[in-house]
Amino acid sequence: MVAWIVASAILVALYILIYYNFLKVVQCRSETSLRGKTVIVTGANTGIGMETALDLARRGARVILACRSKERAEVAVDKIRKKSGNNEVIFMQLDLASLKSIKAFAVTFLKSEPQLHLLINNAGIMAAARTADGYVTTWEINHLGHFLLTHLLLDRLKQCAPSRIVVVTSATYRFGKIDFSNLNPPEESVIQLMQNYSCSKLCNILFARQLASCLEGTNVTCYSVHPGIVYTEVFRDLKCWHKVFFVPIATLFFRTPADGAQTSIYCAVQEGIEKFSGRYFFDCQVQEVLPHARDDAVAKKLCEVSERMVGLSGH
Repeated sequence: MVAWIVASAILVALYILIYYNFLKVVQCRSETSLRGKTVIVTGANTGIGMETALDLARRGARVILACRSKERAEVAVDKIRKKSGNNEVIFMQLDLASLKSIKAFAVTFLKSEPQLHLLINNAGIMAAARTADGYVTTWEINHLGHFLLTHLLLDRLKQCAPSRIVVVTSATYRFGKIDFSNLNPPEESVIQLMQNYSCSKLCNILFARQLASCLEGTNVTCYSVHPGIVYTEVFRDLKCWHKVFFVPIATLFFRTPADGAQTSIYCAVQEGIEKFSGRYFFDCQVQEVLPHARDDAVAKKLCEVSERMVGLSGH
């Protein structure tokens, strides 16, 4: 019994040590008001996206929840309205796994909403499937879909400048490698699934970098952000036997969605970070990325290839 008590005490002490040195989250302290501003948050019906939307709603913004599921999004809209006291929170349907849906969303938004000041490209997934467009779901939702959406809304962001684009990425970009000869490999194993996810997150960083260069002088800035390791529904497609091992670890060591949203919120509202447009943020601080994530030649080629894949060539 004594041995068990001692062992438990050691484990608790070790967890506290790990928490305060590695898991404790830096909070966004900005009190910036967003009254009169319009925001789009993709994937905002749950997780990091919902917490980001809630914070921006509390600041007085008109918040558009761009989500695939009408039923789940309407529940999120109700929750955010009640918690924020802001009724300017609405749902607009967007399926990032469909280029047709993205174009339809952009048309609807541009007709109905005269302003756009913040675009939060938050939605993300890790799934072994293909979309109706023929692309791997992870690739289309995490990169291609947001790439197209951003370009379709770019003129409105320029008209409403100063405005910002926030792209949610991941530290798994470190393991990403872009093979332009095979950007759409089949996900036949867990390893390939992870490789595709890492590649898509590397693309997020390179996209933000290239976009910042193209937008220089427009007063539209963009940032890629790593939320930390967060326990969200991005893991919902894991097999049951994977979840048996994953869930206990995630519960103890992963961040909550509210904690994971802090850097997205920071890059959306913090004053004085415009000079860091195109850079990568973690824990509300700009950080350097590995060399392969700041290769401007690869970033430019990725932009050109992505334009062709989504039908924007000559746009």
